[in-house]
Amino acid sequence: MAHPVAERVLSVNVGQPTQVPYRGGLVSTSIFKAPVDGPVTLRRLGFDGDSQADPTVHGGEHKAAYFYSTDAYAWWSGELGHELQPGEFGENLTVTRLLDTDVSTGDVLRVGTATVEVTTPREPCFKLGIRMGDPRFVPRFRDANRTGFYVRVLDEGAVEAGDAVEVMHRAPGSVTIAEFHRIYVDGRSDVDALRRLAAVPNLEPGWLEWCERRIAEASSA
Repeated sequence: MAHPVAERVLSVNVGQPTQVPYRGGLVSTSIFKAPVDGPVTLRRLGFDGDSQADPTVHGGEHKAAYFYSTDAYAWWSGELGHELQPGEFGENLTVTRLLDTDVSTGDVLRVGTATVEVTTPREPCFKLGIRMGDPRFVPRFRDANRTGFYVRVLDEGAVEAGDAVEVMHRAPGSVTIAEFHRIYVDGRSDVDALRRLAAVPNLEPGWLEWCERRIAEASSA
């Protein structure tokens, strides 16, 4: 049964790999995404018209789409002193609210006619610095604890601006996206926090391995 809270899709954003200057050379990135009109199909590995420059670290089943909140946009606009446009953080879906402090790994959302499950926070690489025109922006983004989140697709469907985003299921015994990120940044030696994260149902295998490795390191220190 759906919860009564329904938010909205402000923008659907897609992009293709492009070559951009970086440290005297060129690097391929798909972080430059732009809003598109009309419905776009969200498939198991992402939106039609969207692809990743480096699929070894971006995209895939557990990162099929990236959500970012308008609340976070408003906060960053205040911090940076200028307005930001949907897609500037490289997200596929700019959505109202859905704060990292309220959304947990394993939560199930209905967006348009697609159903998705929240997986992990977005931990940025240097390409976010390229997109924002400031290599120092990456640690600033991490410290702000406004990461947004990735999802995996349970049921494929079409999504467009104006569609409702409904929380269909809250994952019991999970951790919020904000807490997940804090554990990654500040809790690498906190065995209790690491065990709590490792116990999250359906945790992405790479993150489970990371937790187990950190637990072993902290326990042997």
